[in-house]
Amino acid sequence: MRLGFMICLPPMHLRTQLFIVTLLRIILNTLHRMVYPFLSIFAQGLGVDVRTLSFALTGRNMAGIFSPALAPIADQRGRKFAMLAGIATFIIGVGSVAIAPNIFTLSIALIFGIFSKSMFDPGMQAYFGDRVAYEQRGTTLAITEMAWSLSFIVGVPLMGLLIARFGWSAPFPVLTGLSLLMFAIIWWMIPKQDTHHEPTNASRQNWRAALTSVPVLAGASIAFWSSAANELVNIIFGVWLEDSFGLKIAALAGASAVIGLAELSGEGAVALSTDRIGKPRAVAIGLTLCIFASILLPFIGRTEIGALAGLFFFYIAFEYMVVSQLPMMTEIMPKARATTIALNLLGFSLGRSLGALISTFIYERSGFLAVTLVATLFNVCAVLALAEMQKKIVILPRLLAIFKQTPHAD
Repeated sequence: MRLGFMICLPPMHLRTQLFIVTLLRIILNTLHRMVYPFLSIFAQGLGVDVRTLSFALTGRNMAGIFSPALAPIADQRGRKFAMLAGIATFIIGVGSVAIAPNIFTLSIALIFGIFSKSMFDPGMQAYFGDRVAYEQRGTTLAITEMAWSLSFIVGVPLMGLLIARFGWSAPFPVLTGLSLLMFAIIWWMIPKQDTHHEPTNASRQNWRAALTSVPVLAGASIAFWSSAANELVNIIFGVWLEDSFGLKIAALAGASAVIGLAELSGEGAVALSTDRIGKPRAVAIGLTLCIFASILLPFIGRTEIGALAGLFFFYIAFEYMVVSQLPMMTEIMPKARATTIALNLLGFSLGRSLGALISTFIYERSGFLAVTLVATLFNVCAVLALAEMQKKIVILPRLLAIFKQTPHAD
């Protein structure tokens, strides 16, 4: 198994860059992720209610609508420029809270955090996409996505310790200093001259091609529906655990580590399997598991252990699906790779916006069961989008055909 995993890795010099970039991305992802388990803590520190803060999160996710205008910078100005621009934007956001912590600067930091990912992530994914063969790209991007789970395993618990000792705004000066270090490392490590990519100004043509491509639009629809389902639970799980079991800051940080471990397991599963079984089949398996996890969660979540086990299953299923979907999207339109990734990010942002907008409304009126039922419905819609992407004839044969296809049919 270990030998098979190593065969799927890129050459040594890219491995070094890959692991360094993965570690650095933990910094960017920690800001994005720490809000969820500490939602009520931030609200108390700011003197607002949870619903008000959820509206701030909705505004952050809606800012992702502008990601298509930012992500093609990687096609136009180069991969390194896009990554550095993303980090600089992040520094401005977290630095504003470090200087003047309040609801306004926090909202700015959340929005700028989305803008930073809208530049950094497509630039980074396109950088490795240019250099790694499609047959190995699932493993490569799965490694970079481990930063997402590691931010929950390492970043969020550390931020929780800072919050518990120094108050809700304590993480922001730390994130500011770390992001300055990240800027310096990327500036030094990524070469200025890029022989694998020729910058282009044909952004209008790229957008026209992407927006008229059924596979691209269907892939973005998968991102939209699946992320909406995931965000419903993201927003609510900390409140649900606190309401159900009275979990406080330290325990919520521990719950975040459990979820991060689930996601890390999902990313590891992608690294070991997705390139071998085929990307569409892996996405179909992931979405099917997401549906079962959404149905199961409220029924086994009647005890603390059951709730954490259900969240573990829910997040490992989603992470397996989404990390399998990313390399699939990088090869749909190689000449406009960053633009296609941008449209996919738009799908994720709009989906998260929908989930954030309706999550507290559903939970306050109908409870956690209703939240998971709506998440199930959204995941079913994602399955239908995947079926459309595969261009079969009727719904059930579409899904069955995805499972039966050969690994090279993606």
